[in-house]
Amino acid sequence: MATNYRRTFLQRSGAAAAALAGLGELDFLDRLPRIDAAEARVEPLRLRLQPDVEPIVRLIEETPQDRLLEEVAARIRRGLSYRDLLAGLLLAGVKNIEPRPSVGFKFHAVLVVNSAHLASLASPDEHRWLPIFWALDYYKSAAARDVEERGDWVMQPVDESAVPDASKAPQAFAQAMDDWDEDAADAAATALARGAGATAAYGELFRYGMRDFRSIGHKAIYAANSYRTLNCIGWRHAEPILRSLAYAMLAHEGDNPRDRDDEADRPFRRNQELAEKVRRRWQDGGEQDPDEGAARELLSALRAGSSDQACDLVVELLNRGVAPQAAWDALHLGAGELLMRQPGIVALHAVTSTNALRFAYETCADGGARLLLLLQNAAFLPMFRAAMQDRGELKATKVDELPLEATDSAPAIEEIFAELGRDRDAAARMILQRLEGGADPRELIDAARVLTFLKGDDAHDYKFSSAALEDYYLVSPRWRNRYLATSAYNLCHSLQNDNALVERTRAALKACHAPAPAVRPVPSPRWGGLGRGD
Repeated sequence: MATNYRRTFLQRSGAAAAALAGLGELDFLDRLPRIDAAEARVEPLRLRLQPDVEPIVRLIEETPQDRLLEEVAARIRRGLSYRDLLAGLLLAGVKNIEPRPSVGFKFHAVLVVNSAHLASLASPDEHRWLPIFWALDYYKSAAARDVEERGDWVMQPVDESAVPDASKAPQAFAQAMDDWDEDAADAAATALARGAGATAAYGELFRYGMRDFRSIGHKAIYAANSYRTLNCIGWRHAEPILRSLAYAMLAHEGDNPRDRDDEADRPFRRNQELAEKVRRRWQDGGEQDPDEGAARELLSALRAGSSDQACDLVVELLNRGVAPQAAWDALHLGAGELLMRQPGIVALHAVTSTNALRFAYETCADGGARLLLLLQNAAFLPMFRAAMQDRGELKATKVDELPLEATDSAPAIEEIFAELGRDRDAAARMILQRLEGGADPRELIDAARVLTFLKGDDAHDYKFSSAALEDYYLVSPRWRNRYLATSAYNLCHSLQNDNALVERTRAALKACHAPAPAVRPVPSPRWGGLGRGD
């Protein structure tokens, strides 16, 4: 690492700085102004923005891909703020990229915006631009793909005559979503954005984001990620985003799902009834000392049981007085274990979907919605497992039986990230050994983020790393080191070549010669300004 990078990012450990010296340099980012902590930090339900971002959206839309980074760098030097650029990036995506036929693929240009933002939040001030520059370039590729696939789809103006009164918006939205009525949902989502406020609006949106298993969790991911990004850029931008989200959540195949009994819809229908059997005070319990045995019991059910069996067990555990945290421990571990058993795109989404559903659970004020989120996550993991079995055999690896090797010294960070490129099983054991030996987990997390910046060449690199590294702190201390060890199966490694964008960004920023402002303290990673920390 360059001296400045070692000083600001890895100052907390001289040993870690030395270990990371060979992973790559990001010192070229010093040529842009640093995004200070106050600007990048998310404020709860920020309702106002700096002046209009429409020119930024046009800049992103109209500038050719091979010139966009250079043009944006020049605008930043002239005063373009982080928040306005983030807003412009998200709005360009929801305006120009259709979340159909599946809420994924090219639409990752929208889904990844929050992941890039989280990566920026967790970075030192002077390096927070790189994830956003990566997302800008990715948007241009996705927009071109949308033209090829969907004929240059663009979000149309809302039918103003159909927009209900604000007082009727929640009921109108629920009815439209239950009916899978796209036109009515579009009008009602507009009314929610204009009159309901973020908490009320997303109380409805989270419910439908978790409703079905189509698009392997991307509906829930979009609901969570859009909320978190709006917390930063301001609620004034909510209308096109909520319209896009409602349209995405109504994606389906064939005729109206309301009139069918599809496997993707069954868990939610059943869980609505099952939730009625849970004791009223299910949220009370030993959150500070969750039941290890209960977590193991549910984890075992997730390995081999059906969705119904997993949900039934969650209800049984809650009615026994087990704290919800024990169930969440099992869900996070179960998602990570799927990645160990068959690394790949399906298991990766088990992790990112669990991250999204957990965020919605922590955000919702309504106890009934929170219970359904917990039950739906329990239902989804066996469905992910079944989808993986269609792709090939699953290994018998168990996260709670990952061996802890006894050695005199903990593996060095550079050894771990090199081993990731050779043998991910061995690297997972090395991660567990290092953490169980008392090493600061932030050193490993920081190194993983650096390698995502340098080596990541796909939206899933950002989505996965942001989710897995964040969720480490949501798992109980008894289990969290094992959970982080499962990330070995998808993190970037040091043997990869730098992605092409790193060199492009370096070249773009060499033209910027103004001195950067002083670095301000970097906050700990937070959950969307909602007070979640480590």
